[in-house]
Amino acid sequence: MNDLSRSLIAGVVLLVLAGSGYLWWQERQERQERQAAELTPLIAPNTSALEAVTPAPAPIHHAIEAITPPIEAPLPPLTDSGSEVSDALVDLLGREQVLSFVDATGFAQRVVATVDNLARGHAASRLWPVHPAPGRFQVVERDGATYIADANRDRYKAFVRFASAVDTDAAVALYLRMYPLLQKAYEELGYPGKYFNNRLIEVIDQLLATPELLKPVQLTLVEVKGQGETPRPWVRYEYADPALEARPAGQKILLRMGPGNAGPLKAKLRQFRQRVASSGVTG
Repeated sequence: MNDLSRSLIAGVVLLVLAGSGYLWWQERQERQERQAAELTPLIAPNTSALEAVTPAPAPIHHAIEAITPPIEAPLPPLTDSGSEVSDALVDLLGREQVLSFVDATGFAQRVVATVDNLARGHAASRLWPVHPAPGRFQVVERDGATYIADANRDRYKAFVRFASAVDTDAAVALYLRMYPLLQKAYEELGYPGKYFNNRLIEVIDQLLATPELLKPVQLTLVEVKGQGETPRPWVRYEYADPALEARPAGQKILLRMGPGNAGPLKAKLRQFRQRVASSGVTG
């Protein structure tokens, strides 16, 4: 085969490929236009597709910028560095207290997840920014019924002393420094366009609305069907009163701690709320 013949064959092949490519591109363009026409009624007139699927930002009721810094020379915002957050926590609380009570790993993520979950039916302890109370949940049997034991309150006393002793102004200063991390973590949790400080105030108000129960609190043990016994049966207790069991996780935790422990924690929450909310104190 001479060079002319090879050139002609190559030219024919290129034309065939080019024609096939053009037909494929034309078919793809027509298919995309048909799909766009089908989707057009679902989108409001003069509104882009991006605007139609992107949630509008939630109104900011408690702007973080409106908070007066509690110190004369506020420090710069914290970065995503775990060591920088840990050092700031140590400066606020003390190294021994951080080691005893705080889980500083992924602290911003733990804070926003726990705050959000406290207003829901369950707040998994594995996500808490603080360590759970030591020991096991204690109950007492009386007249065939199960109640929270008075001794159970002792498990929380060390944490209540720790939380009550935190300097509120210094805690607010750290909150302001950490807020960009908290806002980012909140949006990554699944709330794009939502404002974390709004959610924090909502949850604090909910915690402050926790009733004080002066009578013994009755419980029921949830039956687990199937073979084998769970090694931690005490985690299956629920409030016998359906109205109490239906309360959010944060309120049920405060009820479990007893009024003697819940009272000081509520007082600290009121102080913090007063400084980070745009309106007055409730609860």
